[in-house]
Amino acid sequence: MTGRIVISGAGGLVGRVLAGQARHAGRDVVALTSAQWDITDRAQAERVIAPGDVVVNCAAFTKVDAAEAEPERAHAVNAVGAGNVAQACARAGASLIHLSTDYVFSGIFRGPGPRPYEIDDETGPLSVYGRTKLAGEQAVLAALPDAYVVRTAWIYEGGDGTDFAAVMRRVALGDGTVEVVADQIGSPTYVADLCRALLQIADGGVRGPVLHAANLGAVSRFDQAQAVFAELGADPSRVRPVGSDQHPRPAPRPAYSALSPVKSAEAGLTPLRPWRDALAEALATVAG
Repeated sequence: MTGRIVISGAGGLVGRVLAGQARHAGRDVVALTSAQWDITDRAQAERVIAPGDVVVNCAAFTKVDAAEAEPERAHAVNAVGAGNVAQACARAGASLIHLSTDYVFSGIFRGPGPRPYEIDDETGPLSVYGRTKLAGEQAVLAALPDAYVVRTAWIYEGGDGTDFAAVMRRVALGDGTVEVVADQIGSPTYVADLCRALLQIADGGVRGPVLHAANLGAVSRFDQAQAVFAELGADPSRVRPVGSDQHPRPAPRPAYSALSPVKSAEAGLTPLRPWRDALAEALATVAG
């Protein structure tokens, strides 16, 4: 795939970083924010996408708790909008990489204890967000069977934003303690590593249709927070473990949603590095 890289949702974290990496690599990039390209408007996709494009759909309703109160809006963006993009790609003769999430899984295992999810494991989303993202996967592949659906998890940059690592960084650099849930386990993913994986897929040689792209390892939010503190030279004991019941949220989260790289690697995708190595680089990059 050597055409233009066309990015929807370019105002978000993944879209912004992906556009920067693609331009740095010398690619022809069209990066459109959700204000510039509303994927819920089917006609807009027809105007944006051209034959030979590689479209990366980063546009999504990602406010997990807000989706519980706005299910129609979440479905319009995450399911209908994703389908609109895929249909336009099919008609134009363009390729599509669609970003999805670990929240399509339930975190509830039958039989032996938890293990990282493979791409063909049974889904079972617990939240409106997860259900609408799963519906989006299905809409994409129904319209364009050779599209790529890339599931990722717990995306962060660690800078001045609102992602988990960024918030923990600010707390670590201040005073006092923080309570963090210890019973939610997943795969923290450094946005720069994810975007490198997306560009690898865009360059061809990876088989689809569903892939996992997350930093290697399974870790709790509590352990991730302690790691942020440790990397910054702060006292990790300032992070206090609590159960999810101590911090109830409108949307249920899977207790375990780590993603396995095994079958994605077999499909040709280079596995992302261990989560702790990625975190160290992310925080060092911010400090530098």
